[in-house]
Amino acid sequence: MVRYLLFLLGSLSVNALGRREPAGQRTQQPAGTWRNAGTWQGQESPGWQGQETRGAFGSVRTDPGDRPGDGTWPGRAGPGGGGPGRGGGPGPGRSRPRISRRVVWAAVLLVTGLVFRRAVASLVLMALSGALHLAGINAHLPSVRFGWPWQSVTAGTSASTGLGPWVLQKIEGISRPALGEARFTFLFTRKVSKNIGPWPCWYASTFYAVGHASATVALNPGPDWWAPGSGHYRLAVRSRPGGGKPGHVTVAIVLPQPQLPQSVHDITIDNVPSRPIASQHSWTYPGFGCGVVLRPQFPESVLYAQAQSIAFYKARHAPQVTRPLIQTAEAEAVRTIRDNFIQPTVNAFGYTLDRFSIRWAAGS
Repeated sequence: MVRYLLFLLGSLSVNALGRREPAGQRTQQPAGTWRNAGTWQGQESPGWQGQETRGAFGSVRTDPGDRPGDGTWPGRAGPGGGGPGRGGGPGPGRSRPRISRRVVWAAVLLVTGLVFRRAVASLVLMALSGALHLAGINAHLPSVRFGWPWQSVTAGTSASTGLGPWVLQKIEGISRPALGEARFTFLFTRKVSKNIGPWPCWYASTFYAVGHASATVALNPGPDWWAPGSGHYRLAVRSRPGGGKPGHVTVAIVLPQPQLPQSVHDITIDNVPSRPIASQHSWTYPGFGCGVVLRPQFPESVLYAQAQSIAFYKARHAPQVTRPLIQTAEAEAVRTIRDNFIQPTVNAFGYTLDRFSIRWAAGS
């Protein structure tokens, strides 16, 4: 009776140890059966190097790599995990996913570009401007000053902080002067004298000509002209943008006076006088023959040069010509600076240009 109770207790202990291993994860045991008195009967499997522990309640067979107390077997997942190929954790048949190096480097470059975007934008625009200049393309690119991230933070983010310098920077980027043109007509006479023996001989013709002259205004006289102490540039903010309403600014600048034509080559003649509107010649003997001989001395190039010289003098000294030249040049300067440089800049910052004026420096 006592031996029968010992046999039952030993069977229960063996069954309890077997239930500690998750189903489907036990190592292959050698074929055999348990007999009473805690003995094992069967054939050992090849390569099995376990040991059999005998006790008062039976014997237990274990592998050398078992971890006591955790209920796991060598080479398999622990409690709550699946075996190989079951998805409970990485095993011999499943590798851990790896991130490509290209993706890592792309992410690093993207983050670096976002942090140093101001410096990157400045360098890219400089390189693009140089390439366009070498290619002979004159393009107006946006201007971005080089700066580090910590500099932009300390400089402040107010919309009106850089308005004045931004507008002045646009004006300093003007590379061409403003031109004021005037068209005027005039008459001139070409006279040639040549004595034939003791008799004086001359021949003259009066021609009609149309002249074109241009006055120039230097819209950007140079960095020294815009120095802060010169008073040549003033921008006043009357109100700041807010509540969906634009701000209001006024701009006043001083420029050198328009420059009249500086050489005869600044004058062009529209219609080269080919036919005279009036002719005069000497009536002394041989009279008519004198005119016939001298008339071939009126070539077109000579007439054009004479008309150009007369037009140049009028464009510098005749008030009926110089006054329209100066007025058109001043109007063109106001229109160019206001519409192409100042108005778009203040609008981009949320302002409206209420008033723009140009004064002309005396004695320039």
